[in-house]
Amino acid sequence: MKRRESIYIRPLTADDAEACLKLQTDNRGFFERFSMERTADFYTLEGQKKRLQTFWEQMQQDEDYYFGIFLQTDDALIGTINLFQVLRGSLQSAFIGYFLDEKHNGKGYTTEAVKLMVDYAFNDLKLHRIEAGVMPHNLGSIRVLEKAGFHKEGLARKNVKINGKWEDHQVLAIINPND
Repeated sequence: MKRRESIYIRPLTADDAEACLKLQTDNRGFFERFSMERTADFYTLEGQKKRLQTFWEQMQQDEDYYFGIFLQTDDALIGTINLFQVLRGSLQSAFIGYFLDEKHNGKGYTTEAVKLMVDYAFNDLKLHRIEAGVMPHNLGSIRVLEKAGFHKEGLARKNVKINGKWEDHQVLAIINPND
């Protein structure tokens, strides 16, 4: 578990399935504007349990790390943050992604969570580089990454399929300062 002033992050487990389902259903319209297509079972308790079990297995295999973002005040799940496609060998890198409950946007929580995840990636996982891709019109997310120390590297054209359409993504990255 990693903590900052207002929030903490920790790996999600099957015990978090109900809270994850509530977060996803409460923010369905908001999150789907920025996410890959989701299957029908995504919005079921059983679907969330399966996802969390898969994420736990992927974490044990050093492939993906899926964490929740929780408020310090009441331990409420307000978002998710993950490192995915962890590559070892000569790359030592991963991608970062996150979602925050729409009603908590603009309070600095995502920036805090990104800083915590970067710390975990560099100090615990010993990664060298973390990369993010953000749709260019998502200025809030780009600002979050810049405040957390990421720098812009360029534009990946038609890089990710979002809601059935191939979208351009601004590529940002951060390098482990200890390397």
